[in-house]
Amino acid sequence: MTNTTGIVQAVCFSAEKGTAKQDIGRAELVTQYGLKGDAHAGGGRRQVSLLSLQKIEAFRSKGAKVDFGAFGENIVADGIDFAALPVGTKLRCGEALLEISQFGKECHNRCAIYHNMGDCIMPREGIFAVVLQGGMVKTGDTIHVE
Repeated sequence: MTNTTGIVQAVCFSAEKGTAKQDIGRAELVTQYGLKGDAHAGGGRRQVSLLSLQKIEAFRSKGAKVDFGAFGENIVADGIDFAALPVGTKLRCGEALLEISQFGKECHNRCAIYHNMGDCIMPREGIFAVVLQGGMVKTGDTIHVE
């Protein structure tokens, strides 16, 4: 069984699609929308993306030089293996409540990470969630499986 509590390590944002996300430390999650101002926010099933710190560190151990946000993730958390949780799992993240809606996504155009490393973890390790209850989320916040 995966841990049920973790700590937010990064909150990442990009204003334009096709650009790497940057760790901004804190942001507002908007109900049924996503991270306020993020280029990938909007209705649908992929409002917020999450990735486990352990998966990023394992990828880095292969020689990848990737910053938080490089995989397009909005939230990085230490201590929870998101990919081990079923769709429908609710996550309390800071003030917000999320619900896992999808695992990974198909990469139609291989990203720069894939071209440099021959692999990218987001399609198999990242998850997407919808925002059931909005609120602030920041680095250091607890993220808990409800």
